[in-house]
Amino acid sequence: MQEKPWLIKTEQLSQRILKIEHILAASAMALLCILTFANVLVRYFSNISFAFTEEFSIFLLVFLTLVGASSAFAKNKQIEITLLVEQLPSFAQRIMRGMVWAANLLMFGLLLWFGTWFAFDDFRFEVTSSSLGYPQWWYSIWLPLLSLAILLRLLLAAVQAYLQRHRT
Repeated sequence: MQEKPWLIKTEQLSQRILKIEHILAASAMALLCILTFANVLVRYFSNISFAFTEEFSIFLLVFLTLVGASSAFAKNKQIEITLLVEQLPSFAQRIMRGMVWAANLLMFGLLLWFGTWFAFDDFRFEVTSSSLGYPQWWYSIWLPLLSLAILLRLLLAAVQAYLQRHRT
C-alpha cells in the first residue's frame, strides 16, 4: 500500500521545521549560558555586575520557551494531565483532544493578536528598554511571530493527524 503524498509532504515539512526549532533553541540556550557565565565571572573577579545581561537573559528565556513549546507540539510532547481522560471511552478521548487543541489555538491566537498590538505600540510610541535603551519592539515582536509559528505548528499537526487517520 502506498502512502498519500500529502502525508509524506507534511511529515517532511514538519521534520524540516523541527530541525530549525532545535537549532534556534540550542542557540538561545548557548547564548544564555555564555551571558550568565560571563556575568558570574565578572561579578566574582570585580564585584561589578553586567546589568545588561538581565535584559538579554529574559528575552532569551521567553524566546526559548516559545520555540520549545512549538517543538513540543510538533512531537506531541506537551504537558498533559491525562489521569481522567484515559478513563474515558475512545470517542470521548477524541472529543477531549479536540477541545484541548481548540483551547491551544485560542490561547496562541490571543497571544498573536495582543502581542501584535503590544509590539506595534512599542514601535509607535518609541518605547526603549530600561537598561540598554534599545527599541523595545526588538524584543516584543518575537511574541506574535513565535505565537504564529506555534499556531501553524498546531494546524500542521492537525492535518497530519487527519491524514494518518484517513490513510487508505
